[in-house]
Amino acid sequence: MEIKDFLDQDQKKDLLRFLTAGSVDDGKSTLIGRLLFDSKKLYEDQLSALERDSKREGHAGEEIDYALLLDGLKAEREQGITIDVAYRYFSTAKRKFIIADTPGHEQYTRNMVTGASTANLAIILIDARKGVITQTKRHTFLVSLLGIKHVALAVNKMDLVDYSEEVYDKICTDYKEFITPLGIPDVRFFPMSALKGENVVDLSDKMPWYHGKSMLEYLETIHITSDRNFSDWRFPVQYVIRPSLDYRAFAGKVASGIVSVGDEVLVLPSRKTSRVKEIVTFDESPEMAFPPQSVSLTLEDEIDVSRGDMLVHPANIPVISRHFEAMLVWMDEKPMNFNTQFYIKHNSNTTKARIDNINYMMNINTLEKYQTRAFNLNEIGHVTITSVKPLFFDPYQKNRQTGSFILIDPMTHNTVAVGMITDKTSAEQTHRITQHEFQQVVKGELLIDLDTKERRFNQKPHTLWITGLHGSGKNELAYTLYRELFHQGATVVLFDGKSVRAGLSRELDYSPADRAEHLRRVAHLCRLLNDQGILVICSFVSPDQSVRDQVSSIIGEDKFHLTYLDADLDFCRKNDKYGIYELADQGKIQHLAGIDMPFDIPPTPAIVLKAEKKDQHAEDVLLYLSQHKIFPLS
Repeated sequence: MEIKDFLDQDQKKDLLRFLTAGSVDDGKSTLIGRLLFDSKKLYEDQLSALERDSKREGHAGEEIDYALLLDGLKAEREQGITIDVAYRYFSTAKRKFIIADTPGHEQYTRNMVTGASTANLAIILIDARKGVITQTKRHTFLVSLLGIKHVALAVNKMDLVDYSEEVYDKICTDYKEFITPLGIPDVRFFPMSALKGENVVDLSDKMPWYHGKSMLEYLETIHITSDRNFSDWRFPVQYVIRPSLDYRAFAGKVASGIVSVGDEVLVLPSRKTSRVKEIVTFDESPEMAFPPQSVSLTLEDEIDVSRGDMLVHPANIPVISRHFEAMLVWMDEKPMNFNTQFYIKHNSNTTKARIDNINYMMNINTLEKYQTRAFNLNEIGHVTITSVKPLFFDPYQKNRQTGSFILIDPMTHNTVAVGMITDKTSAEQTHRITQHEFQQVVKGELLIDLDTKERRFNQKPHTLWITGLHGSGKNELAYTLYRELFHQGATVVLFDGKSVRAGLSRELDYSPADRAEHLRRVAHLCRLLNDQGILVICSFVSPDQSVRDQVSSIIGEDKFHLTYLDADLDFCRKNDKYGIYELADQGKIQHLAGIDMPFDIPPTPAIVLKAEKKDQHAEDVLLYLSQHKIFPLS
C-alpha cells in the first residue's frame, strides 16, 4: 500500500473517545498501558523507558508496571495513584482512540467530570476481590449524569481470585441491580487481568467460561454513530465571515442534526427565516452537513445574524428561556456565593446569570438528596438558574451539545462550575408574585399584558373563522394556513369540527340546538387562547348567521375574522371526500346544511373566497393577515 493510500484510509477511520474510572488501585492506568503495549502501539524508546522506570519506581513487583505510561506526574508515581486526567491517543487498523485516564479519589471528582465531558464510552474497573464498592457507584452515577450511553464494566484482577466464574457472576449481579434505575442503555461486562493481559487484547484461555469479546475487540466494534442527535438541527453561530459587501457566511460547528442545501432555516432569537444557499467546508461545498462538522453557511436572504445566534429548522426549535433547572458540578476551590452574577457560556452565547436556588444536593456516594445553602468543591446538586438573555437549549439527556454550559467567575475568570440542563423552570419558580399581582390573580386577570404578548409572539391574537358548506374546502384551507403560519414562526392553534366533536362536544348531536352549543364552546376556547396571545384558526360549517353573530360576540368583534368559502352544492358534492351527501340522500343522516337545513350566506364576511380557485386561497388569507397587521409575512 502506498503512503497516500495508507493516509487516506487512516483519515477515514472513526474516532472513539473513552475514559477509565474506578477506585484507587483498581488498575485503570495499567489497563490502558496494557492496551498500548499488547496492541504494539509503543515506540522502542518508550518501551526502554518503561522497563527502566518499572525497576526504579514501579508497583508491580517483577512485572512491568504499565501504569507508568499514564501516571506522568511525580506525585502520581510516588503514590501509585492517578491525580490529573491523562490523555493518550492510539490507533488500530479499525479505529482511532482518545483515552482519558481519570482519577479515582473523590477529591478529584472535577477532574473526572472534565475527562468524561467528551467521552462516548466509559470503562469502569472493579477489583474482583472487593466487588461493587462506594466509588464504583459514584463513578457510575457521574457517567449517567454526563449522558454517556455505553459502559464497560471491567472486573479486573481476576488472577487474584483464581479466575473464578462465581466471583465474576456475583459482581455482575450486584452491579446490574445498582445501575438499572440510572437508565444507561448499554452495559457490557468483561472479566480480565490487566497486569497479565488476560482478555485485554486477546481472549484468555484462563477463563474458558467467558464467551464474549476481548476489551480491545469491543472497543474496535462498538457502534457509537447513532449516539449523536441527528434529529434536532442546531447550529450555534460562532463567527460572521464578511470579506466583502457581496459575501456573507456564518461559521460554526454543527451541534446536532442535519442540514442540507435548500433547507428552510429560522434564526434565533430574531425568528427571521431564509434558506441555505451553500454549505462550505475547508476544501469543498457538500450538499449536507452533520455533527461534528465545522462549516460555514450562506443564506439566500440578507438577514441579520450575529455570533451567539442559533440557526434551526422552523418546525423544530429548542427551548427559548431565561429560566431553567440544571445539575451543577462545582469546580472552584471557593464555595458558591449567591450574590455573584456569573458569566454563563452556552455554546457560542455568553451572558450573565445568577443561581436562584439550590433545589437539592446529591450525595454521589449514596445517591441520597439533601438540602444545603451553598456548593463546595466537587459537590453536585440541582439548581435553578436565571440568565440575563434567553438561551436556546435542549435538555442535556436529549442533546449534550445544547444542554451543557459552564459558569465563569466574573472577577477571576476561572470556570467555577459545569452544568447539564434538565428542563426549563416551572412558572411558580420563575416568577415571584407581588402583592399587586396577587390581587390580579384574585380577579382572574392575567399577569402579562396584551401588548407584551403581542411583542413576544410577533402577532396579534385574533381568530380566523372559516365557514362554508361541507365539501367547500374549509379544512384543506385551514390546515394549509396552519402549516404556513407555523413555519413562519406563528404561535397558532387549529380547531375543526371533527377534532372538537371527538372530545369537547362528544355528547352533542347535529340538531340546531346542539350545533349552537358546540360552537359556543369553541368560541369560548378561542377567546381564552386569544387572551393568551395565541392566533386561532377555526373550520366549521356554522350555517346559522345568528350563531355566527353569537360566536363573534364571545370572541370579540375586533378579533373575529370571518372567511366565507363560496361554493355551490354541485361543487361540494363532487368535493365530498367522506360521502356525507350520499348518506343524507339515503336518509341516514339529518341536519346537513344545504340539504335538509338552510345555510345562511354571511352578509359581511371579512374574506370571500371562490371555492374553485383553491390554489389561491391560502395566499389570499395570508395577505389579509399581513395587511391587517395580524401576522407579518417574512
